[in-house]
This record gives sequence, C-alpha cells and structure tokens, in this order.
Amino acid sequence: MRLTLSIILGMAISVMATADGRADPAAGKKVFDDKKCTECHYTDGPAKEKTIADQLAKKGPELWYAGSKFQKKWLGKWLKDPKPIRAMAYNSMTEKNKGDHPKMSGGDAKAVTEFLMTLTSDAVKAGVIKPKKSAKGRLVFTKKMPCSGCHLFPAKKRAKFKGGLSGPSLVGARKRLNPDWIFAYLMTPEVFKPVKSMPVFVGFLKEKEMKNVAAYVANFK
Repeated sequence: MRLTLSIILGMAISVMATADGRADPAAGKKVFDDKKCTECHYTDGPAKEKTIADQLAKKGPELWYAGSKFQKKWLGKWLKDPKPIRAMAYNSMTEKNKGDHPKMSGGDAKAVTEFLMTLTSDAVKAGVIKPKKSAKGRLVFTKKMPCSGCHLFPAKKRAKFKGGLSGPSLVGARKRLNPDWIFAYLMTPEVFKPVKSMPVFVGFLKEKEMKNVAAYVANFK
C-alpha cells in the first residue's frame, strides 16, 4: 500500500501533537462534533442568550468557557463516568435529572478534555482566589445571599449535605470548579449568562464579600 506525502505528513503531525502525552485539541473537537455534543452544548462565545426564550431553548449548559470554569483532571474523569451535577433536569424545576449523559471512552474523554480546556474567557483572571474555610464567606453564603436555598453543599452535622435542589450542586466544587471562575461569575454574571434564574449580587455585595464566598465555595469537598 502506497502512502501519499499528505498522509505521511498528517501522521507525523499527529504523532508530534501527542508526543508529550496530551491529546490533540483538534482531535477532541472532532470527537465532540462527531458525537453530536453540539446538539446540547454550544462552544462558541460570548453568550448568545438575549431573552428567556433563548435560555429555555438550550438543552444543556454552555461550554464556551469550559476551560476557565472546570478543573482539567475532574473534567476528564467526569466525561468517562458522568454523574448528575443537577438534581433537576436542565431548565426544569419539576423534572428530575435522569443521569443519562453519554459516557466516553478513555481516549475520547482525554481528547475532548483537551479541546474543552482551550475554551476560555478573558473575564476570568488567574490567581485571584485561593480556596479556604472562610467564616465570612460562609455567613454570606448561608445568610446574606443565601446560596443555600438553591444549591446543595457539604454539611458538618448529621446530614451529609444540605441546601436546595433547583441549582447545580456545589458538593465537590474543590475538585470541579476553578476558584477564579467562581469569583468572575459572581462579579460579571452577564458575561457568562445574560439570562438566568440565579440572582445578581453586583451592587448588593461588596467585592471583598464575593471573594470570601468564592473562596468558601471553592473549598467544598
């Protein structure tokens, strides 16, 4: 079998792209497209939603800033064995999450992870937030905002978890979310979700309070 020069070059480029053990983001995008992930998630930003109808038309969360939001190690594992992050189905207050997100093979998950981690937002500045057990952050989270009405979070007492179910769970945020993204989302929610059910706290909370909340949430096991 004869190999054309273009095929040989393509094979060489592929080998070079994976020589350091990382999958090629371009290959990950192809897997993402071939598996029709785009039917539920969009990866081009900035945010498109302008009306409530736009938001309700979405079948899954946007991923155009996935590389700024998620931690790479967690994302790769989740794609291989996805577990529900929301108790309720996306865009629903009455229907339970079926937990039927498709699984990916190890190779596909690795490639798609590399692709998604290239999708970032300039609104997220690195090195701003460090996870910590912030008493001030806990007070704002549970009393002043209160986030606990919509989000499940770790509890210290008899109940393992407590909080609401209408929003995504924050259990495991330490491994799942980028602390700097949490802060950026609180400070500039319109960048990520112009239309949403979550209240906007800009103008109500001081920047320092939002930093304390972000650090507190980023510490959740």
